Amino acid sequence: MIRILVFSGSIRTGSFNTKLAAAAAAELARLDASVTLISLADYAMPLYDGDLETASGQPEAALKLKRQFCAHQGIFIAGPEYNAGVTPLLKNTIDWVSRVREPGEGPLAAYHNRVFALGSASPGGFGGMRSQMATRQVLELGCGALVIPETVAVSAAHQAFDEAGTIKDDRVRGALSACCKSLIEKARTAFA
Repeated sequence: MIRILVFSGSIRTGSFNTKLAAAAAAELARLDASVTLISLADYAMPLYDGDLETASGQPEAALKLKRQFCAHQGIFIAGPEYNAGVTPLLKNTIDWVSRVREPGEGPLAAYHNRVFALGSASPGGFGGMRSQMATRQVLELGCGALVIPETVAVSAAHQAFDEAGTIKDDRVRGALSACCKSLIEKARTAFA
């Protein structure tokens, strides 16, 4: 069974992207993936600083999260948009995970041999799409990751979810389902 890691790039209470991550986890499970849904709140890391890394070494949380990445064939990230870009939390997470490694492991091990999918949710009309473009650039160009073209962007996110956390709009639910199906298929075949 294919293993998929899901998380939100936000730890804010009531985060729309945390709701999207939960919806993606439910859809991936419905499609018979083995899903691990995590919160970045459980992987607190200092702001990346090369001098701090030299003085203190790898944060334990970064190493634990890198191991989570490596234990899954696919990763779904629900990323909020801050000022038309990636949230500081998500960028810091990507940076630290790119730096940590086990003995004998090559650089960027957490980003190779797995497939990434991106989603976003925002009260605005773009649904966080600009953060997806920025995150894709960091993952693909900076980390050498494979990011699938299928995405989901939830606009008007403040009214997009029902009380149970289900996406109300059929079109957006369809986009999420298509994204999840593609993630599973590509994760199953990309590095077989």
